[in-house]
Amino acid sequence: MQRRKLLQLLAASAAAPLVRAADAELVVAVNQTTIESAPFFIQNIPGIRVVPVPNGRAASALLVSGMADAATGSETQALLNSIAQPDLRIVLTVSECRYRMVASRSAGIHGIIDLRGKRVAQTPGTSSIYFLVDMLRMVGLTVNDVTLVTMEGPDMPAALASKQIDAMAMWEPHAQNAVDQLGADYMILTHPNAYFERFNLNTTTNILNNAERRAVLVSAIKSIAEVSRQLEKTPAPFMPALSKAINTPVKTIENVWPQFRFPARLDQTAMQEILVKMEPWAAEVAKREIRSNAVLGKMIDASIVKEAGL
Repeated sequence: MQRRKLLQLLAASAAAPLVRAADAELVVAVNQTTIESAPFFIQNIPGIRVVPVPNGRAASALLVSGMADAATGSETQALLNSIAQPDLRIVLTVSECRYRMVASRSAGIHGIIDLRGKRVAQTPGTSSIYFLVDMLRMVGLTVNDVTLVTMEGPDMPAALASKQIDAMAMWEPHAQNAVDQLGADYMILTHPNAYFERFNLNTTTNILNNAERRAVLVSAIKSIAEVSRQLEKTPAPFMPALSKAINTPVKTIENVWPQFRFPARLDQTAMQEILVKMEPWAAEVAKREIRSNAVLGKMIDASIVKEAGL
């Protein structure tokens, strides 16, 4: 029901942008609130039309419905949506990010173990909750040991500052916004072995098997790779455009920039390892059986990056 409502809303609000100027043009749904999306917003990518959407769930919904030819999203979205769209394929890792939990010192939280019994904000069905699950697992806890508070990322920093919650598990820039609002009361929680996001570009076999549209995708990925190299080498000139695109102050982006990388590549082995690790969680969320490693491996298609020479 929620997915149907989301698709209806997106169809009504994004119908005009989804009209293609040419048959070969690719419509790409991109999360407009995340730094991970930077390569799509700081410079025009020939051959694609970027459709900004409010989050990764919306981007994946457009891909699953056929309203978009490709979409950005974390590994969690690929796993959760590949059931409704079994032809979904991960073709490029656009960016990588080390997540950070933010907690309130005054709530008695100084380490992950101190989350026991605390109110922790997360967003169901996203990398937010998976990150929390993985962090808790590092110290032998589960979500049953905390009080889960369902909340969208933009609302978390103010809720933490006003003590409505004790901690939050969320991606950037929301974590940094929480740090800024808490001042001296903030506590960063991390673990070297906990979830490390791979933010990918996903498409379908329908695009991959169409020679003309595949060629457009290969060309677009070459452009994304070039933009990404510039972004990693000299990010400063791109900050104003990125700030405007994702509605986030340049200073905030600069503060969290060390958390990010923009590799524009696809490590097939590493990607399959993370999918295998996350699959039991995704299966539990969807109340289905765990898929085999072989099935998960088919979700990754490295042929496009090979054609692009990456």
